Amino acid sequence: MKKQIIIVRGGDTFETYEEYLKFLKGHQVDLNRYRSGKIEWKKNLHNILGSDYDVIIPEMPNRINAKYTEWQIWFEKFIPLLESEVILIGHSMGGSFLAKYLSENEFPKKIKGLFLIAPPFKGDSEYPLSTFSLPADLNGLANQPEKIFLYQSQDDPVVPFTELEKYQKNLPNATVRIFTDRGHFMQPELPEIIQDIKSL
Repeated sequence: MKKQIIIVRGGDTFETYEEYLKFLKGHQVDLNRYRSGKIEWKKNLHNILGSDYDVIIPEMPNRINAKYTEWQIWFEKFIPLLESEVILIGHSMGGSFLAKYLSENEFPKKIKGLFLIAPPFKGDSEYPLSTFSLPADLNGLANQPEKIFLYQSQDDPVVPFTELEKYQKNLPNATVRIFTDRGHFMQPELPEIIQDIKSL
């Protein structure tokens, strides 16, 4: 049986509709982000891991102005379709979503591994989290996955490196991967995650 991997990608969220409109009006479009053929590691993962893995990337609702409740409803539709020993990967706000969800809910399937890649924690940085802000502690999350991995790069321009410390404090048994040159992890390949997934 193929090993299932669910990837929850990041997004943006705003406290008010006015802040959302202000963002849309002031946002500078970079055409390179929208060119066809551009592949990030998330969409390339199934090619590199091979046929033993089934990589699923749900399109979460309104990623530009995300609401936690909407993401929770949509995410829960996938849970009955998952096998035991699923691997969960959250990138950026997708990582915050998984951390919040698992800290507040008991996942009905065994989680073989949880990967949180460049996840903001509280939204007290320049990366607002609104309804995605995590609780003060992650006790509900800590014991659910068999293994937890935290990935963060010191040169991340989106999520400050200091956010990693908050996760480390709450998840002291997590395996931590620190990088100096990965930015916000938008590269075509992330070889370390391949190694960690295959080690599970």
